[in-house]
Order: sequence, then C-alpha cells, then structure tokens
Amino acid sequence: MSTFWSIWVSVIVLGTVFGCWWLLWATRKSQTTDTETDRTMGHSFDGIEEYDNPLPKWWFYLFLATCIFSLGYLALYPGLGNFKGLLGWTSTNQWEAEVAAAEEKYGEIYAQFGDTAIPELAQNDDAMKIGQRLFANNCSVCHGTAARGQVGFPNLTDEDWLWGGQPDQILHSIAQGRNGNMPAKGVMPNMTNEQVDQVVNYVLSFSGREEDAEAAKAGAQVFAQACVACHGPEGKGMEAMGAPNLTDNVWLYGSTYEWIKETVMNGRQNQMPAQEGRLTDDQIQILAAYVYSLSN
Repeated sequence: MSTFWSIWVSVIVLGTVFGCWWLLWATRKSQTTDTETDRTMGHSFDGIEEYDNPLPKWWFYLFLATCIFSLGYLALYPGLGNFKGLLGWTSTNQWEAEVAAAEEKYGEIYAQFGDTAIPELAQNDDAMKIGQRLFANNCSVCHGTAARGQVGFPNLTDEDWLWGGQPDQILHSIAQGRNGNMPAKGVMPNMTNEQVDQVVNYVLSFSGREEDAEAAKAGAQVFAQACVACHGPEGKGMEAMGAPNLTDNVWLYGSTYEWIKETVMNGRQNQMPAQEGRLTDDQIQILAAYVYSLSN
C-alpha cells in the first residue's frame, strides 16, 4: 500500500473512532443522576413520544469502553494502513502456525500410508476415507464432489485418461500438475473455414456422427496435416502430450458439431495445478490412491 493510501486509511479509521467518542461526549446528558424529565424531542408517532432523557449509565460507559477497546486493538493489530501493530500479527503467520500445528497433529496418520504402493493403498478403507476428504478439500471444486468432472475438467471415474491412468502417471499429475494446450486450428494456422468444417465432420465420423459425408471424406487430409502430430493417424490420442482420444466419444468440451468447431477454431488451454508444496508427499500418495480407486 502506498504512503498516501496508508495515511488515508489511518485518518478514516481513527477519525471514525474519535468521531464516535466526540459525538457521544458532546451530546451526553448529566450522568450523575437518572432523573427522568417530561421534556420531549418533539417526535411523535402513533401516540408514542420520544423523551429527552439521559442515556442509562451502563450504556454510556459501555460505549466509551468500546472506543477505548478499538484504540487498543488498532495499537496491537494491523488496521491503520501500513502499520503492522505492536504484536506483529499477520494472517499469513497465523495460517502458517495453524498448518504447522495440523502437520504435527496429523502427520503421523498420513505417514503410516505414505510408503504403501498406490494399488494396495486403494484397497485400504481407512486410507480411502482420508483420501476422500483430501479430494473434497482440494479437487472437488473442479472435478466435482463425485469426481465426474464438468465441461473442461475430466471425469476421474471412467477409464479415459488424458495423461494416463497408471499409478505413477496419476501421482505425477497431482504432484507436478499438467498443462494442456490445443492450438487454434492445430498445426495448420492457415486453415480455411471450409477446411474447419471438413475436419470437424471427419472427427465426428470417428463415432459415426458426421453431418456431411463428403466433407468428412475431404477432412481426412486436413486432419492428417493439422491434427495427426498430437492425436495420431487414427485419432486415438497421445498420453505423452495429453492429447485426447477422439474415437471413444468421451469429450472434455462437448461432442456436438458446434462444440468441436469452437475447439478447432479457437483452441483450448487447460491447467491442472501442481499440489506439491501445498500438500505433503504422504497426502499426495493417499490422494493419488483415492483417484486411482475411482476407476479401478
């Protein structure tokens, strides 16, 4: 935060606290007596009048105590621009302390599963209960609570895998993350609209859904030039590149003509964020076993 905005925030915060104090003090009635009067404020509604009586002592002093507490809080904790507070507290070090405490408390529980092979771990009910919670906390926002995915995020419960579904491949995907990149028009940036239509129909023909047989036939040549490098000559994909199989009718972004055309025209970019550094090695091992168990 710049010096100007730091001063601006500090002035507003302190001005609010002292303003409340001044308003309370300047408009106070005598607190030495609780004597009520018959004088009203001139306000009346439905036969109810507002009397000009002093505040109850407990209310008045509680309000003063609140202002004093506010100043003490602002002296100890951040709240005045760049001033860090006398205690040096930050949300970051609070979070780090809580994470360290959690690791100390639960680390031994995770460690007892960390050296177990993933296929064996996937058969352990206790480990899978932990894995389910890790998945819910770290993966469900993209893949869904049931791990069935959504548009742009793969279903983890079937046998169709972009980067491979073997234990070591799943472990790598979770720990290191993945970056998928489908370039617009493949490796043929000068592809015409007619050729786009042809290659889309050709891709649809893999599952017998082409809309124009002649266009699909012509699209074979376009596919060979623009798409084979990643998806292979038969369109079955390439796990090493994360290129999907186009012949099994399992689609990440939809399987209609319009969806596929959108993909060809504009490309797709996906990212699976790396969990290494966010989760411990033992947690990643358990999570990988849980994901493996979903389709095995």
